Amino acid sequence: MFERSRKGEHALLIQPVRGGAAAVTGDEDAAEEFTELARSAGASIAALVTARTDKPSPSTFIGSGKLDEVKAAADATGADLILVNHALTPGQERNLEKALERRVLDRTGLILDIFAQRARSHEGKLQVELAQLRHMATRLVRGWTHLERQRGGSIGLRGPGETQLETDRRLLQKRVDQLQKRLEKVEVQHTQMRRARVRSELPRVALVGYTNAGKSTLFNALTGAQAYAADQLFATLDPTVRRVNLAGGHVVLADTVGFVRDLPHELVAAFRSTLSEAREADLLLHVVDAADPLHAERIAQVDLVLTEIGAGDIPQLLVFNKIDRIEGAQPRHDAPEGDLDGDTEPGTLGLARERVWISARDGVGLDLLQEALARRLGLQRICGEVVLPPTAGRLRARLHALEAVRSEGHDEAGWRLTLDMARTDAEKLLSQPGGDALRVLLPAVEVEQWEA
Repeated sequence: MFERSRKGEHALLIQPVRGGAAAVTGDEDAAEEFTELARSAGASIAALVTARTDKPSPSTFIGSGKLDEVKAAADATGADLILVNHALTPGQERNLEKALERRVLDRTGLILDIFAQRARSHEGKLQVELAQLRHMATRLVRGWTHLERQRGGSIGLRGPGETQLETDRRLLQKRVDQLQKRLEKVEVQHTQMRRARVRSELPRVALVGYTNAGKSTLFNALTGAQAYAADQLFATLDPTVRRVNLAGGHVVLADTVGFVRDLPHELVAAFRSTLSEAREADLLLHVVDAADPLHAERIAQVDLVLTEIGAGDIPQLLVFNKIDRIEGAQPRHDAPEGDLDGDTEPGTLGLARERVWISARDGVGLDLLQEALARRLGLQRICGEVVLPPTAGRLRARLHALEAVRSEGHDEAGWRLTLDMARTDAEKLLSQPGGDALRVLLPAVEVEQWEA
């Protein structure tokens, strides 16, 4: 009986491949991404072995000949961990461990391990643990088959193994129920916070995109925050929300977890509350690695996850980041009618999407992005002088809080203020005592409609 080793950071990777020349490029890209996932988890790569899996073995996923090859490669390289870039059944995982005499982890288990390392907030840790327990529940029986006994009332067929197994099942389910209740409380708190942001009538923008596309770097560049950003997969796990002052007014910007191909369903379900920042946004900034030759495929994969979480119909603005890695690339703003390459990638509503090309790391093109944001969100600024009566002290304080006052004087009529502020902010202040004084600025502004 093989006992699972607790150590295992020197990993041998198994990459399933399909038949035919058309699949080669996709398999190479999948292998490269899986290698980055393994490194993000802290593993050192001993070797990578490809395996044809047109007809996967029900017992071990790979054939017996390939199993011997993997065993020999692991012995030769000293690998103590086997990572498989595919979802394995509990039986396949256990049989591979017996045959290879090493710990085996499939793609889902690897991503869960990375998420466990990255979680920082209370909610994030609860979500990761819930996803891990749900994944573990499918493997619990296989882990105790050497102790399990046949169920029934036959004499001699009852034993402590069944008791152990049932106890573990009960404890695991109890913990799952506890986590779900805790997450429900956290979700109520977050819902109240989101309702408060809705009542403030500030437009909500969420950063989404494939992992390592530069979302957190862009978030820091726009907000001045210090969110963790690194050149690795899933560097950001917990969402971060900040208020941003754009050229046309204030918006609420949220940085969310990055997506990846074949994102485990356990994580999609567990992180549904975290991803609600994307579901409830007025606009999605879909960040794309412009230097990635497969960026069109990445866009499609992100759209698929957005559809799964109920955010597929939210308007998008494509932000092609990392143009600093493309020789000769310049920041620019592409209207939905055209594209640099002459093709148009379909948006969530079947329309070509507006695009902005930037480098968040170098701060290049951010002005174009802010202008595009202001236009998409209908943000406009108004400027001029108003006179507030002496009784409008609260309104005056509010204008200062919004940093809308450029100069100020006082005479017998009241306060004379020169304002430069967002039209939406001015419209919200009309109901304040003395707010009618702001109406003199509003008729001069002609609202420009933007058709998404």
